[in-house]
Amino acid sequence: MTVEIVVCIVLAIVCVVLTWHVVSLKIEMRRVKKELELNRDKNYNRQISVSLIDKDFSALAAEMNRSLDYQKQLKLESECAEKRLRQSVSDIAHDLRTPLTVIKGNLQMIEREGSLSERELGYLRVCEEKAAAMKQMADEFFELSVLESDSTAAVLSKVNLTNLLMQFIADNEAVIRSCHLKPDIVFPERTIFVQADEQLLVRMFSNLLNNIVKYADDEFRVVLEAADDKCRLVFSNRVSDTGIDVEHLFERTYRADKSRHTASAGLGLYIVKLLAQKQGAEVSAELKENILSLVLTMNMA
Repeated sequence: MTVEIVVCIVLAIVCVVLTWHVVSLKIEMRRVKKELELNRDKNYNRQISVSLIDKDFSALAAEMNRSLDYQKQLKLESECAEKRLRQSVSDIAHDLRTPLTVIKGNLQMIEREGSLSERELGYLRVCEEKAAAMKQMADEFFELSVLESDSTAAVLSKVNLTNLLMQFIADNEAVIRSCHLKPDIVFPERTIFVQADEQLLVRMFSNLLNNIVKYADDEFRVVLEAADDKCRLVFSNRVSDTGIDVEHLFERTYRADKSRHTASAGLGLYIVKLLAQKQGAEVSAELKENILSLVLTMNMA
């Protein structure tokens, strides 16, 4: 056997070994990539292992595992801190509600005695307004903390949305009239049924109406419409501020009233979003020609 043939055989063997090694590396890299995707998307709690006998690749996998452990620890600490914060907010809100209720009741009793001068009555009414505002904010924070910590699924059933909405408007007629608002209610010809939780729906309606009461000038519109297997409930009113960011209107940190003159923590629409998500519904906002529309889209039954 000549030297050239031996060299060719050796080179062929080396090429085969190198090709096998490269293919093995690519297969192992795909498997590691899949493990990383599972860790990211599905909270996959398993360390990365390698079957390839390669010192550098094993060292890389070990470093990845250390990084994953560190990220999991950070996530755990963050979740614990967030849970403690929610509990603190809930406790503070709960502790505030009782004394504020007592303060509000005592102020009303003082007013009913009728022995105050006009000037003293003015001071008293300011105190009543501020106490009511603080009570509303405490209620919002308490409701938010309960919703965010409640992971149980809502119990959905077939709800007559048309009747429920009509009853809600009738129950709140006094509130609407006291704010000098003119409602324009539009219902479809047929009755609309949805898969939802009736109590959660009423809470959503209440928050949407509160938003209208705070920002509407003279009138508002409620439209219920159906299309295929979905229905849309739209609360709309004219607004003076055209700079409202409708894409972030339902976020917890967003506040349309930058001056903070309203008697609210500004969490009402974020709570609507949480309640909608628990029922498999969606919320969105539209702003056209100074008309702000808050849209609730639900699955029909």
